[in-house]
Amino acid sequence: MPDTQPALFAMLAANPGLFIGGCALLGLLIGSFLNVVIHRVPIMMDNELRAECAALVLQEGAIPKGATGEAAGSPVFNIVTPRSACPKCKAPITAVQNIPVVSWLALRGKCASCQAPISARYPLVELATGAFSAFIAWRFGFGLEACTALVFTWFLIALTMIDFDTQFLPDSLTYPLLWLGLLVSLWHPVWGEGAAAIGPRESIIGAAAGYLSLWGVYWAFKLATGKEGMGYGDFKLFAALGAWLGWQMLLPIIIFASGVGAVFGIVFMIRQRAGRDTQIAFGPFLAIAGWIGLVAGDFVVSRYLNLFSPVE
Repeated sequence: MPDTQPALFAMLAANPGLFIGGCALLGLLIGSFLNVVIHRVPIMMDNELRAECAALVLQEGAIPKGATGEAAGSPVFNIVTPRSACPKCKAPITAVQNIPVVSWLALRGKCASCQAPISARYPLVELATGAFSAFIAWRFGFGLEACTALVFTWFLIALTMIDFDTQFLPDSLTYPLLWLGLLVSLWHPVWGEGAAAIGPRESIIGAAAGYLSLWGVYWAFKLATGKEGMGYGDFKLFAALGAWLGWQMLLPIIIFASGVGAVFGIVFMIRQRAGRDTQIAFGPFLAIAGWIGLVAGDFVVSRYLNLFSPVE
């Protein structure tokens, strides 16, 4: 038994195709879990906010005790409880019906019990997670870089979809991503051939600079216009990207995210005939730019822009 894991690791390292295929399959399974996270985390945030407001009102004595709307024995709701069910008929989803992509195709996109339509977004998230996971495996090969890059990718997929749906970036995801980036820097990962190692110094400066830069933009915009241009979740996500990729990647990330976000915003407002005050989530563009920085940062910084390279 002690030799099983080293033998498995050696086999994966010696067979890139097997490693890529395994990561693709794992990505499909993780994508199914991410669908749960994307759906439930906003509801959990709302429940927590309601509970805090109810507790505050109760503390103020404005309503009688026991009238907060939250019964003492109210059902637990988190990532794992209750069991997944059809949102219309509440029929539990069995293990066979929860196989990524395959179940949706076999059921023809409908609930097995009530035939209510199931959004195609569920298998698309699973397919995207599988594809991105396979790409990460191909890009970095077997090793710690690939394992940590997979975790980074999965976090960004969840954050992208949640922000797209709700325009909120939950602390329950941004903070762990930030701390993981700082911890990963302890072994100085190198994201690509020719890229600089991201040690604790680059990671800490990246986290601080990422947060403070957008915090400064936020307050400058608010003082100039009296409006809020972005949310605090964007600061935390940018800080997390700085922790993972180092301060050197912050400029390319913000340039790409701002440019693509601006183009998307203009097209969206024209097509929807929306006003200039229309709010558009910035987190997805940060996440996309951060992921590109992970897989192509060595090319962007070291080979193309030639920024921050040591003088010979």
